[in-house]
Amino acid sequence: MPRKKMGMFRQEAKQTIQLAFPIVVGELAQMALHIIDTAMVGAISYKQLAAASLVINALGIPFVIGIGMTISVSQMVSLAHGRRDSQLVSHYLFNGFFLCALTALLISFLLIGGRGLLQHMGQDPEVVAFALPFMKLMGLSIIPMLLFMTLKQFTDGLEFTKTAMILSLAGMPINIFLNWLLIYGNWGFPRLELLGAGWSTLITRSILFLTLLIVILRHKTFRRYIAVSGKQWKLKAHTLRELLYIGIPSSLQVGMEAGAFAVSGIIIGTMGAIAQASHQIALSTASFTFMVSMGLAQAGSIRVSNAYGRRNWTKISVIGRSTLVTALVYGFICAISFVVFRDQIPQLFNKNAEVLALASSLLLFAGFFQISDSTQAIGAGLLRGIKDVKIPTLLIGIAYWVIGIPLGYLFGFHFQMGAKGMWIGLIAGLSFASLFLIYRFLRMSRKGSL
Repeated sequence: MPRKKMGMFRQEAKQTIQLAFPIVVGELAQMALHIIDTAMVGAISYKQLAAASLVINALGIPFVIGIGMTISVSQMVSLAHGRRDSQLVSHYLFNGFFLCALTALLISFLLIGGRGLLQHMGQDPEVVAFALPFMKLMGLSIIPMLLFMTLKQFTDGLEFTKTAMILSLAGMPINIFLNWLLIYGNWGFPRLELLGAGWSTLITRSILFLTLLIVILRHKTFRRYIAVSGKQWKLKAHTLRELLYIGIPSSLQVGMEAGAFAVSGIIIGTMGAIAQASHQIALSTASFTFMVSMGLAQAGSIRVSNAYGRRNWTKISVIGRSTLVTALVYGFICAISFVVFRDQIPQLFNKNAEVLALASSLLLFAGFFQISDSTQAIGAGLLRGIKDVKIPTLLIGIAYWVIGIPLGYLFGFHFQMGAKGMWIGLIAGLSFASLFLIYRFLRMSRKGSL
């Protein structure tokens, strides 16, 4: 590669990493909130901890589907920003906020109204009794959280990713303090235990949403988009269709992924408690490192969408290829780390000898998993950036539900490989998605350049 092109390649990779870093930190901060809640509730009793786990698992898929809908805001805002059209940016903000608010209300209503299903899932009756009121509060907290995510996608689409990161970090001490007051009943507050965690989550998420809303409405950085609200803050069917064109496939993509991992966990759970615990250790570790890949995917998608708004296919190609190489390097670093530290990592979670041995083996598979998982996330993100979502959604569906889960079941049970077989299936599915999504982006960017 000529020196000039290599310099451009490195510069684009650097800019994507700089944009991704605050996104990654923000995502890790949100993950930390759940870990903190779990740890503080776990100090009360294991049954309340089990109830918290039951509710969080039940919320998982609906929540990520809602997040998928918010992705449409960053995509369309970034496209309009690339065209230097502040009025269109404002228009997408208003219509996107309306659409995501409607989605949040619908998801919240379904979760609260359907929480009685927890009584028919074969769970411990005492655990369910704790879970039902907690589910109501967590269902309500979906509303401010998705509204916060919508505004975050707006600021991310304008490449102001530090704003939401700072608020997400600020949310951690707020949540811890509220937990301390409401879970344990300090400073004269009632001791609400698990319900206290629900209230603190609802309050923290509401504070984060309202604070970001005030920043956007009042800060000079966003003044040009608010100043035209009188003309642009109107609902239009065409705009809502544009947002849904991105939002629905994005929701399906993240929903199918979350669903596949949930089902794989259930399947492995039938293999016994040792397999389930070992799988959870490997998956939790892989999920943590995936936050970086997801941040890179979002940053790459935003930057590609911005270039797509200007129809600059040369820049789209360079941004895309540099992001893919960055993801590949990161995936290899994670893979090597998993292999080298496969005996040490499980000890952070458990001390059972059988669990440690199996988890150590699964981390070898999780190492290979890192490479394909990172690159498939980037491939899907880059394609969203050029508004190509239908075929990628189909490819992701095939990867998880036609290849990954069936193949994992075949290896796990027919070939009696247990949890290892399930991971082989997931690796095969993700590798299929990675190869075809990357190939599709490279082909489309080359075609656009021609």
